[in-house]
Amino acid sequence: MRVVAGTARGIRLQPPSTNETRPISDRAKEALFNILSPKIRGHQFLDLFAGTGGVGIEALSRGACGATFVEQSMKIAEDLRDNLHRTRLVESAVIRQMDVFAFLREAPTPFGVIFVAPPQWVNLWPAALKILDVEPKWLDEVGVIVVQHYPAEYEVLALKNLVECDQRRYGGVQLVFYKPR
Repeated sequence: MRVVAGTARGIRLQPPSTNETRPISDRAKEALFNILSPKIRGHQFLDLFAGTGGVGIEALSRGACGATFVEQSMKIAEDLRDNLHRTRLVESAVIRQMDVFAFLREAPTPFGVIFVAPPQWVNLWPAALKILDVEPKWLDEVGVIVVQHYPAEYEVLALKNLVECDQRRYGGVQLVFYKPR
C-alpha cells in the first residue's frame, strides 16, 4: 500500500493491524483517481468506512482541500492517524471515530467526493447509499459518490435523488459511481 501520486507520492502506508478492513489495491486506486481527478482539487473528500485511509489520503495528496475519515474501529483509526502523520497530511484531515450511520444522521456538510467502502458481504453499502440519497446536501455542486464493493455484491437500487452513472471493475473490486439526478 502506497500513495500513488501527488505531494505524498511513493510513501508507504501502514497496513491494517487487524483483519477488519480490506485496503483497495494500488491498481484500482490509481484507476479511481484517474477518473476522479477533475473533482478532487479544491474540494472536500469524505471517506466512509475509511479503514487505514488509503483513498482519502490519496485525495489529499492529489489536492483535495480537506478530507473527513469516518472509521468506527479504535485500532484501525490509530493506523489511519499514523498514515496521516507519515504522509504529513494530518493538518488537512478530520478523523471521526464513530459509526458511519450515526455520522450520516448528523447535519450534512457538502463534499465533492464521497467514497463508500464498507466491509464485504454485510449489506452496508446499499444502506449507506440510501441514506445519502435521502439528503442531497451531502454533495457539493460537482459531487459524486463512489461505492467500492466485491462485484457479486452489486445490486440496482431504487434511488430518488441519485443516479448510477458509471461502473468499473478491477479484478475483485467493483467501483460504482453515482451523481445527483
